[in-house]
Amino acid sequence: MKYLVVGLGNIGPEYDRTRHNIGFMIVDQMAKENNVSFDSDRLAFHCEYKHKGRIIHMIKPTTYMNLSGRSVNHWMKTLKIPKENIIVLVDDLAIPFGKLRLKAKGSSAGHNGLKDIESVTGGQNYARLRFGIGDDYPKGRQADFVLGKFNNNEEAELPLLIDKSIEIIHNFCTIGIERAMNFGNTK
Repeated sequence: MKYLVVGLGNIGPEYDRTRHNIGFMIVDQMAKENNVSFDSDRLAFHCEYKHKGRIIHMIKPTTYMNLSGRSVNHWMKTLKIPKENIIVLVDDLAIPFGKLRLKAKGSSAGHNGLKDIESVTGGQNYARLRFGIGDDYPKGRQADFVLGKFNNNEEAELPLLIDKSIEIIHNFCTIGIERAMNFGNTK
């Protein structure tokens, strides 16, 4: 069985380790742990590995966050992976930092990357792992916050949170969305 793990983020060194790039950070760690590396391919950086009999394809769209749908649609069709076997990793302002939420489907909640995926692929019926980045920013400074770096305290917690995210993703691929949600969603 094949799965597509989509790490959302923006390409370019100015976006490295920003809150908006947590999706890239998670798939980068997954690649490192599985001794694979991303290759530049059509509309994304791509790699794959096997986990418990599953083939896990990972992409980092090169279309920039707000145009991620084109990349996801291309890879979903090229690899012949059904939407129910796709999981999108995304930052979420509405969730406190350190909290993770796996959902089987749902609205974009104002996230432009998810909006574009919904628009291009036709609907909201794909899993998403929302990584809470909190909302500790002054009024009108949302973009600066999202595109800003994690603070020192957050940086210290990231390795554990990324490990937990990877565990949730692997559970999604092996035991299914419902059981993965029961296991992984933090209170």
